[in-house]
Amino acid sequence: MAEQKKKTLAQTMGITRTVVRDPSESDIQLREDRIGRYFKKYLSKFVFDEFSPKFIEESKAGDLLKGVPIPLRKKDLKAFDGGEGLPMLVIAENMAWVMGCDPHFKHTKDYVAILSRIYNYKLYEGMMKEGRDAAERGAMDDACIHFRAALCMKPDYLHAMYSYARACRAMYQDSRNEEYVGRFKAEALDFFELTTETHPRFAQAYYYLGYAYLNMGLYIKADLTWAEFLRFSKNGPDKKEIRKRRRQLQGPIQIESGYNDVLAGRYEEGREKLEPFLNSQFNTWWPLHYYLGVAYEMTGKKSQAIASFKKVLTMNASHIETMQELVDIYTESGDRENRRKYEKKIELVQKTIQEDQKAFKEEIAKEDKELQEQEPKDQKPEFIEEIKELPMARDSGKKKIKRLDRKDR
Repeated sequence: MAEQKKKTLAQTMGITRTVVRDPSESDIQLREDRIGRYFKKYLSKFVFDEFSPKFIEESKAGDLLKGVPIPLRKKDLKAFDGGEGLPMLVIAENMAWVMGCDPHFKHTKDYVAILSRIYNYKLYEGMMKEGRDAAERGAMDDACIHFRAALCMKPDYLHAMYSYARACRAMYQDSRNEEYVGRFKAEALDFFELTTETHPRFAQAYYYLGYAYLNMGLYIKADLTWAEFLRFSKNGPDKKEIRKRRRQLQGPIQIESGYNDVLAGRYEEGREKLEPFLNSQFNTWWPLHYYLGVAYEMTGKKSQAIASFKKVLTMNASHIETMQELVDIYTESGDRENRRKYEKKIELVQKTIQEDQKAFKEEIAKEDKELQEQEPKDQKPEFIEEIKELPMARDSGKKKIKRLDRKDR
C-alpha cells in the first residue's frame, strides 16, 4: 500500500488555495498598473549614475551592478561623487522609490536582484514598515509606493498585499475625482481578492472585501465573503459587527437572487422572490420595481409591468432603460401617444446626459492631469536605521548621469 502524502495543517482543516492566478494578473511587475500614472511624477526627483568597476568588484552584489543605472536624488550626488560615500541603504531606498513608482521600469528586476542579494527579506520588511509609518502620518502616496516596492521584491508578501489594498481604499475614499476613484477602487478590490486567494486564512482581508462587495450591491458575494471572515477571525468586536451585517443582508440577498432569476430568463421564479418585498422597507428600492416590471412584462402581465415601470420613474426619473421598456410596451399595444411621450423623454434625457458627461469629463480630465503632474514633495528616506552595519557606497567613479527619459521608464 502506497504511503499517503502527509497533509498540511491547512489541508487538514479544509483550507486550500483554490484560486491561483497567472503571474500576469498577480505579479505587480507584470500586471496592469492602474494607478502608476499618479506616482511617476516622483521619478523627476531622480538622476541616474553607475558604480565604478572597483566598487562593483568589492560589492556583495558584484556582477549584478554592471550596467545598471543607480537612482540618486539630486541631494545625493555630492556624497556619491565626492568620496565621503553614500550609505547603501540610501541607494536601496531610492531603488525602492523607483520600483514603487513604476514596477514596470525596465531595471526593476535588476534592483530586486541586487537588493535581494545584499539584504534578503530584511529590506522588504523595512519597506513594509516605512509604508505603514507613512500611512499613519497621512502620506498615502509615500505609503503606496513603499508597499508596491515590497511587492516588487515579493509579489505574494501577505502584509504588503493587504496594506496596499487598504492604502488604495483610503485614497479613493478621500477623493472626489471620478477617474482617480475608479482606478484606486479597482486596485483595492483586486488586491483584497488576491490576498484572500493567496492567503486564505487571513481573516481581515475578507472583512474589507465583504464591504467592497456590499458597496457594489453584490450582496450574495458579501455574505459568502463574511462567512469566511467569521470562520477565521478571532476579533470579537469585528465578528459581532459582521454577524449583524449578515442578518441585515438577508433581504437584499433574496432580492439579488430575484434579480438574477429575471436576468437569466427565469421570470416566474424572479417574480415570486421579488413580490413579497413590495410590502417591506425595500419598497423604496427602484431596481426592485424595475426587475419586477421586466418579470411582469415577460409573463404577459402588461398592466402590472406599466405600473412598476412608472413607479421606477417616480424614484429615478432619468432611467432610460425603464422608459425604453414603456416604449416597447406601448409600441406593441399600438398606443402611439404614450409611445411618443416616452420617446421624447428618452431624447431629452440622453441630450442632458451627453452635455453633463462632456462637461464632467473635461473637469475630471483637468483634475486628473493635475494629480499626475502636481509638484511632488521631496521625500526623505526613513528606514535607514532599521538595518544595522551595512556597507557604504564609496568610490563610485562617476560614469554618467542622466534623467529618466520616457523611453527608459
